[in-house]
Amino acid sequence: MALDPPPEAVVQRQLAAYNAKDLDAWLATYAEDARQFELAGKLLAAGHAELRARTAIRFAEPDLHARLLQRSVMGNVVIDHEVVTRNFPEGIGTVEMVCVYVVRQGLIQTASFEIGSPTVA
Repeated sequence: MALDPPPEAVVQRQLAAYNAKDLDAWLATYAEDARQFELAGKLLAAGHAELRARTAIRFAEPDLHARLLQRSVMGNVVIDHEVVTRNFPEGIGTVEMVCVYVVRQGLIQTASFEIGSPTVA
């Protein structure tokens, strides 16, 4: 019986696929019924179809890139602090994010995000 990969390895694969804008590889790190939330609890997307639709828009941004500043792991919970380069209507900028991932059976079950204020260059 194969062991599940460590939660931080799953989240790292997710981050690499995000930066490669590989939507299928990115979705492969999420459970079929995974959900994304704002950190305060508002549901952003549920299931692969909604995750795909929400993320495909982001992956269309030519300068999209997430830079990991810090990662903490507590059991099956992985917390990333990132700076994400984005293409905003006003121009290229960055936004700071805290991402909390709950990983079970080798897949991200939930992801919750706290998003800072955008800074446009």
